[in-house]
Amino acid sequence: MLKNYFKTAIKVLWRHKLFTFISLFGISFTLLILIVIASFVDHTFGPVTPEKKLDRTLSVTMSILRSKSGGMAAGPLFSPYFLKRYVKSLKTPELVSLSSFHNPIITYKNNRKFNFALKFVDGEFWQILDFEFIEGRGFSTEDVEMRNPVAVISRETRDKYFEGESALGKTIEADGQNFRVIGIVENVSLLRIMPYSDIWVPLTYTKDDLNKICIMGGFPGWYAMILARDKSDLPIIQREFNKHLQEVEFPEGRWVSVNTGANTYAEAITRSLFRQEGDTKSPLLIFIFVLMFLFMLLPTVNLVNINISRILERSSEIGVRKAFGASSMTLIWQFITENVIITLIGGAISLFLAILVLMVINDSGMIPHLHLTLNYRVFMVSLVICLCFGLLSGVYPAYKMSRLNPVDALRGGQQ
Repeated sequence: MLKNYFKTAIKVLWRHKLFTFISLFGISFTLLILIVIASFVDHTFGPVTPEKKLDRTLSVTMSILRSKSGGMAAGPLFSPYFLKRYVKSLKTPELVSLSSFHNPIITYKNNRKFNFALKFVDGEFWQILDFEFIEGRGFSTEDVEMRNPVAVISRETRDKYFEGESALGKTIEADGQNFRVIGIVENVSLLRIMPYSDIWVPLTYTKDDLNKICIMGGFPGWYAMILARDKSDLPIIQREFNKHLQEVEFPEGRWVSVNTGANTYAEAITRSLFRQEGDTKSPLLIFIFVLMFLFMLLPTVNLVNINISRILERSSEIGVRKAFGASSMTLIWQFITENVIITLIGGAISLFLAILVLMVINDSGMIPHLHLTLNYRVFMVSLVICLCFGLLSGVYPAYKMSRLNPVDALRGGQQ
């Protein structure tokens, strides 16, 4: 039966080439945009290098602080002291890392100016994240504690600062300090905010006072990554951290309450965007779903109108089939299946176009080290979107025509 539906769908496509072009263009363009968006989302939140352990990783980043006067501050506010006292002290995790967000710096070599991003990290940072090392290694906890002047740099930093030559053992100047390069890693996308940087150095070289007793830290901000031994430990870690939050002291005297959590990255973004209390990413998912639905709504309505026009031309076929006993449900399934097949053809075109568009975006350099791909996760999302699009645009026209009286259908659908 599906084979016959497929043959019919192909014949319908060739019957009116203009309608076919309009339909496939609308389908392909809409799905192309959604596929590119899905690739961006996967690239930002998906388990890709160097964040391959996201399924058992939490972070403490975003927070909401409230003051005595009713004021509020939100964002990555925590000081190193807060993270060391209330996060590093957790017993359940396998590892806990304390790091800064990247800080833009300017450095010079042989009268040449370089703009780099600098990040201060600890030894656990290299154990939680799976960087792709081109040469060397990451620095250890001992390197951090002993304040060894070592650094890890990205491939692009090596190519710029050392003009493509081997950088191992050589010195690079960053933030007024000289560091010996002990590792070179593959470039990391700016959208991977946790690991991203050009240069990574021990956090003991930061100019911030790591032991200053305060809740709020300075620019560019600090965060903690938490690696669980197993996914089943994540709720236990969150409960343990929530207990620690009940013991928080406010030494500055300004703040009276803190709202934060050991979250996934999506939950942290939700907390920041929606001022969400508790550990949930539901508002973010609903927001993304509503945007995608609204984006699909207009082309779906247009496609519904085209499908109705296309099906009206087949009213004689409908009348004959109903006269010979075809049920309304049989006709509905036929039209929906045909529409899904046409949508899948448009989806295949959009996938091909998406590959070209993603290549152009990656080569544009608009986001440092961006590398969008069409992996299996993006493909599965694209397939689901195609099927939903085909169903949404095919159900109403199919139902409308299946309800025609056989005599009226033989007259061209007019009473």
